[in-house]
Amino acid sequence: MHFLNKDIIFPDVGLASKEGVLAIGGDLSPERLVLAYKSGIFPWFDNEEPIIWWSPDPRFVLFPKELKVSKSMKQVLRNSDFEITVNKDFETVIDHCSKIKRNGQQGTWITQNMKNAYLKLHKLGFAKSVEVWLDHKLVGGLYGIDLNNGVFCGESIFTLVSNASKVAFISFIQNSNYKLIDCQVYTNHLESLGAREISRNEFLKYLV
Repeated sequence: MHFLNKDIIFPDVGLASKEGVLAIGGDLSPERLVLAYKSGIFPWFDNEEPIIWWSPDPRFVLFPKELKVSKSMKQVLRNSDFEITVNKDFETVIDHCSKIKRNGQQGTWITQNMKNAYLKLHKLGFAKSVEVWLDHKLVGGLYGIDLNNGVFCGESIFTLVSNASKVAFISFIQNSNYKLIDCQVYTNHLESLGAREISRNEFLKYLV
């Protein structure tokens, strides 16, 4: 296991464990976070844990051209009163994401330090949010990292009403020009939308 210090460097991702753990420690400075994402690495840890850096193999991704939209969702997108915005309220989106209860998860990995770090990335133009509004109220959204190279690294998503998170995700992809959406690790929900696993080496080629 590699332990990070104040130097803004990471070990080769090929040294990650079978589970995908690459390193522990360091900080959540904008410089380190940007280097991490550009290197195929992301932080993921519980509130009581040190910072844990991951680079899983395989990687779970979505190619926008492979996006699957069901007939029922197409109807929702056509007929709903949802309003979609981008970067209108990043802080509230990440706050909601930190509070949503998820199956099999106690507490949240989106700690106050994580919020502060991604707010800094947002101000620097790297972190982006998508908001879904209904009757002028925020009811769903997502946020992630835009590497400005055609890759968007999704971080978290939330919904307060039925279909709002799907509307955020689908609308964002359909109205963007990304070549790849990094979903990080497998979920049934994202697989139903067309996401699939590729090797870490293949994934890294898209980051160049």
